[in-house]
Amino acid sequence: MTRTVVLMIALMLIFMWFGQLIGGTLGMQTAFLIACAMNFFSYFFSDKLVLAHYKAEEVTSATEPQLYMIVAKLAQRANLPMPKVYIIPEQVPNAFATGRNHNHAAVAATQGLLQLLTPQEIEGVLAHEMSHIRHYDILIGSVASVFAGAIAMLGNAARLAGGGSANENDRSRSNPLFILIGAIVMPLAASIIQMAISRTREYKADAGAAHLTEHPEWLMSALQKLDNYAKNYQMTHANAQTAHMFIINPFSGLSRQFSNLFSTHPSTKDRIAKLAEIQKQLR
Repeated sequence: MTRTVVLMIALMLIFMWFGQLIGGTLGMQTAFLIACAMNFFSYFFSDKLVLAHYKAEEVTSATEPQLYMIVAKLAQRANLPMPKVYIIPEQVPNAFATGRNHNHAAVAATQGLLQLLTPQEIEGVLAHEMSHIRHYDILIGSVASVFAGAIAMLGNAARLAGGGSANENDRSRSNPLFILIGAIVMPLAASIIQMAISRTREYKADAGAAHLTEHPEWLMSALQKLDNYAKNYQMTHANAQTAHMFIINPFSGLSRQFSNLFSTHPSTKDRIAKLAEIQKQLR
């Protein structure tokens, strides 16, 4: 919970400073009010927003018995309440978890993931997502996606701004040069926060999955398949604001000249190597 509060404050300060660059004191005050409203909204409704964006459909033990049973088994093993289970109508294999706490959580997998992976590999992937739920990573990821989207919109607004000021005292702050800096720096700052949070979370969730299933090789095999697929195909509705939530970056197929520097995920090679170390320890 502490990490979530720190993230909310950090993104709120970014939002306020960006608002000041665009509209001076009035802009900062407006951004503060908007940020407070967004904190409330992202805490209670960000998961629903993300699921709706990807057109996820909730399933039950009657409609999707294999997937539901795997999640139920993992939830029992992790001593967690049963999360809601969703399928995303998308052929590119991927998965994510969302929600605000253990009692309000959801896991979502694409149709492509269920078709590509073996039942053991699916269990490895879902164990990774259950680890995110166990560590309360899901709230952090959902909050970050909402604020990243809002800051991206502010960046677009800054590019279109004419440089007008609210009053004489704020005129220097509304200089087009400051607006240009804000339009470039602020979205980058939000992305850096997303990357720092996501990279650490992915390693921990991988380790959690390895211990939860006691078969790290299941997740290792799944990650390799998902990574190979993502390099050639991109999800239909993927966007930069939610990329950090998925087990594999949905934009892995883009030019990778700066991928290690700006990726929301650690490299799949590094993740598999760390899982191999855990496998040795378990044996």
